[in-house]
Amino acid sequence: MIALSRREFVRLVRRAYQQVYQRAPQRLKVALDEIDVVVEDWPSDQDSEYLDADPGSLLGMYTGVPLPEREGGPGASGFPERIAIYRQPILRRCATRAEAVREIRITLWHELGHYLGMGEEDLERLGYG
Repeated sequence: MIALSRREFVRLVRRAYQQVYQRAPQRLKVALDEIDVVVEDWPSDQDSEYLDADPGSLLGMYTGVPLPEREGGPGASGFPERIAIYRQPILRRCATRAEAVREIRITLWHELGHYLGMGEEDLERLGYG
């Protein structure tokens, strides 16, 4: 387990998001502008129960209406789009800062994949499963 302050962890999440945003095509940037990415220490009991997951194994969670399921495209869902990245499960899984950076990036991409309408099998094939 690695020890990173909450502030440093948030900084790493922000940096990972900025890298995604900078590389994204313009039409994807419009969609990314509408999603909040937050850091929480642990998943809530409700989140863990919803996914039938052990809170220690849940690294992130997308909440909202995936883009392909919306009528009218980005901004049309009327619901808040949100990705939570869970700090403690990631830190407990990683032994080094470099591992934490990698896990944050993979988790962020995984949850963005759900936002874009990808299922678990799609994400597995892409290496984000």
